[in-house]
Amino acid sequence: MASASNGQSAIIRTERGLTIAGTRTSLYDVIDLLKAHYPPKLIRDTFNLTNAQINAALSYIEANQSQVEAEYQEVLQNREEIRRYWEDRNRERFARIATMPHKPGQEAFWAKLEEHRARRTAQKQ
Repeated sequence: MASASNGQSAIIRTERGLTIAGTRTSLYDVIDLLKAHYPPKLIRDTFNLTNAQINAALSYIEANQSQVEAEYQEVLQNREEIRRYWEDRNRERFARIATMPHKPGQEAFWAKLEEHRARRTAQKQ
């Protein structure tokens, strides 16, 4: 693993991209939560980071915004391609599972689930 170009060892480049040193948390994970308007303290707690680690990540993102944002867009595109691949690959399997009969004795559970789904669908419309 090599240190990132900022000369600090707090942010390193791994095979997974820019990562907070000593963790498996990528900067792209942090950006996901920043874009979802999570406050830094909640991001820190979500990933079990120290104050120094979250501060280093936020500082690096701010100092290298254009580079990090470009890499983040690539990560988002890659995630979408992977999601589509697995969705396509499993489409037939999910359809087959959906046609399988329910286990005996779980009729009340399935009725409650269908009722919940109907309420959610009605709320969306």
